[in-house]
Amino acid sequence: MVLSHVQNEFDPIPKHLVYLAVNLTSDFVTSRPERISLQPPRGGAVSNSDFSSAQERLRQAFPCKAEESEAGTILGEEREKMLGAVGRHVVCALSGGLDSAVAALLLRQRGYQVTGVFMKNWDVVDEKGICSADKDCEDAYRVCQILDIPFHQVSYIKEYWNEVFSYLLNEYELGRTPNPDIICNKYIKFNYFLHYALDNLGADAVATGHYARTSLEDDEVFQQKYIQRPQGLFRNRFEVRNNIKLLQGVDQIKDQTFFLSQISQEALRRTIFPLGELTKNFVRKIAAEHHLHHVLQRKESMGICFIGERNFEKFILEYLEPRPGNFVSIEDNKVMGTHKGWFLYTFGQRARIGGLQDAWFVVDKNVATGDVFVAPSTDHPALYRDVLRTNRMHWIAEEPPAELVRDKMMECSFRFQHQMAQAPCTLTLNQDGTVWVTVAKPIRALTPGQFAVLYKGDECLGSGKILRLGPSLYTLQQSKNRGKTTRTSPTDDVRVEPAT
Repeated sequence: MVLSHVQNEFDPIPKHLVYLAVNLTSDFVTSRPERISLQPPRGGAVSNSDFSSAQERLRQAFPCKAEESEAGTILGEEREKMLGAVGRHVVCALSGGLDSAVAALLLRQRGYQVTGVFMKNWDVVDEKGICSADKDCEDAYRVCQILDIPFHQVSYIKEYWNEVFSYLLNEYELGRTPNPDIICNKYIKFNYFLHYALDNLGADAVATGHYARTSLEDDEVFQQKYIQRPQGLFRNRFEVRNNIKLLQGVDQIKDQTFFLSQISQEALRRTIFPLGELTKNFVRKIAAEHHLHHVLQRKESMGICFIGERNFEKFILEYLEPRPGNFVSIEDNKVMGTHKGWFLYTFGQRARIGGLQDAWFVVDKNVATGDVFVAPSTDHPALYRDVLRTNRMHWIAEEPPAELVRDKMMECSFRFQHQMAQAPCTLTLNQDGTVWVTVAKPIRALTPGQFAVLYKGDECLGSGKILRLGPSLYTLQQSKNRGKTTRTSPTDDVRVEPAT
């Protein structure tokens, strides 16, 4: 009867989540006078008596035998999972928001010893903006109080500046549009935070609130050991590797593998994504059922990673000197107006040109002259291209797919923006580890500096930064009509950086 109630209220739910759903249904809760608690003594290790006591309480809470019913089978399996979870320490990154709070809650429900950690990566003393790190930290601490788990705060302000923000500024100066969220995950969350949790807090695994999955079950995460990998594009053909796959979250709208496409195998092996099998709506329901109302009321985090929403032009001009230049028509090279710096504009963006009522859109940039090329419509052919080249690809599996190595070409799909539909494409592998990506249909506003994130089915293969674009449809049309290329904009012939 309990299982039927769960299926009707939360359908569809994977069987391994039935334990969670059962805990959330009122008829089951009222039939249990006491909630089980597996939290070890605060600040201490799990003793043998603690472990035995927790085992006994679990057996009392889930007395059913596997052969009694389908519900009994599932609950019996969950009991065994929780018995194995006792004493396993998971450190969960907490942002103060909804998703990470529910991730910590789910880990707690599974019986793990959970510690919450808030990362302070931006110095609010120097930059006062909408996103307040102090308020985020306060909300994260409140989550830990509600869940009765230890709370830690760690500062990566220097590391964030060196690894992420300096990178962001450098990319803008080079005329590209960076994605700091991908870089932040690679260097901060899944590097500094990961090692802090493992080495300083004694974690057996880490967890985040990302909507993503891996090919490992939770139990398998705790069995992983660090393996030193030799650097190189191709592996020893006699070496057998059991690489962990990064898989899309069940909620296709919230799937965040795009932002995880640069993390390492080492990090993936030690990470649990509790929200990978859930939808955002279900996560909200869980938070409401467990009195996490303060995170439910928060707005979705937006803007630059850990910095938040800002007036972009005003913010960037605090760190980069203005570089005045001209807006130039792509069609006749006529100067349409002036700007304060090419780094303030990205491909496809509307260029607000003083004195002009009609909308013009950025289609190209020339860093050498400071010119920003614009076109008079949002779907102008100068915005559409079908070829790009990346820097050296970061493969989640640490090496290119066997099919790509064998044939030097492979069909897959890609996206360069988080929520854009995956576009079918053909990869061509170069000897230096870079790839050419040729899309089946021209795409609007392909942008240097963004990441081309590759997929094969629901598996995220990895990503590479876009460094070079092929000719636009407008360039090809002009060449066809006049017998030669008339454009002077350099983006069609951008020099590729060293393959790093």
